[in-house]
Amino acid sequence: MRYRQLGKTGLNVSEIGLGAEWLERHNAADVKAVIERSEANGINILDCWMSEPKVRTNIGEAIAGHREKWIIQGHIGSTWQNGQYVRTRELEKVKEAFGDLLSRLKTDYIDLGMIHFVDEVAEFNKIINGDFIQYVKSLKQDGTIRHIGLSTHNPDVAKLAALSGQIEMLLFSLNPAFDMLPASEDINDLFQEHYMENLKGIAPEREELYQICERENVGITVMKGYAGGRLFSAENSPFGVALTPIQCLHYALTRPAVAAVMAGCGTPEEVDAAVAYETASEEEKDYASVLANAPYHAYAGQCTYCGHCAPCPSYIDIAMVNKLYDLAVMQEEIPATVRAHYIGLSANASHCISCRACEKRCPFGVPISERMVKAAGLFA
Repeated sequence: MRYRQLGKTGLNVSEIGLGAEWLERHNAADVKAVIERSEANGINILDCWMSEPKVRTNIGEAIAGHREKWIIQGHIGSTWQNGQYVRTRELEKVKEAFGDLLSRLKTDYIDLGMIHFVDEVAEFNKIINGDFIQYVKSLKQDGTIRHIGLSTHNPDVAKLAALSGQIEMLLFSLNPAFDMLPASEDINDLFQEHYMENLKGIAPEREELYQICERENVGITVMKGYAGGRLFSAENSPFGVALTPIQCLHYALTRPAVAAVMAGCGTPEEVDAAVAYETASEEEKDYASVLANAPYHAYAGQCTYCGHCAPCPSYIDIAMVNKLYDLAVMQEEIPATVRAHYIGLSANASHCISCRACEKRCPFGVPISERMVKAAGLFA
């Protein structure tokens, strides 16, 4: 298992995490089996947004005695009322539900206290300027949570959170199909049949979000990495081709600022399928060739940092140079961290000999040589 630093939290998380939502459907023995298989494979981050009491109890029992092995994303604002899940900002109910989470998980702290499911800009502004954020900050101050996070499906909300200076990491819905869609305040919009008509390239607001998070050191953990399984079927995929779980994971893990993908697993076998990514070949990870040859819209002309441009005779890490260039051009002045990373490369854009061999290998027709010239000039 490979590990990545989760932004400014400083936490090192497994790049494959456990999305525990599917455990709601299983008994205590099944939950324990999934937790044990995850630990055995080096998974150390778990997301628990569910308010249903039984699944919380089952997870708590499964991690009892080895709580310290887990980095837990626990959600603030997910409550259980009258036998059903309710998202709320009513502090009395929020506090009761968060206390229940601690009790049932048998812990006195949550690593990542997630402000739960904020998909509207107006709601974000109300939270960040009101009593809710003060409550969350009080939890951090007394050590009940170690870091403040936020979950959202909306890139506009995520951008505000990343720039707020108060949110340290994000749980965000990310996959190749979602990345080609405009911002929405309704997650159901992302599953409309007509959306394939608008798939023309990475939505600028989503591309900008990832770059902002990289620049601000706001780490991302990924939800909906498989688009609910729709991407596994050519019939259901908006691209008209099927991707594998490994290809979906690789796409998410090559986005800027992403530290981990929270794979939804309900059985030990599903854990195995997710962690198979760690030993997969480059051919197995290759989403780019599949999308480039899709019968519907793909990413023509856009660098997705897939790495197909390699190898370079000048030993330039072209995908990294492109990523740093994209980060740099967002600002009037190049951020110091971006410049330092570029300078630290053993070979950079100035070493490009314009042989254009990389362009022949690029699935999306990116004018790489031209971008190297621009990058060399920008960082000179």
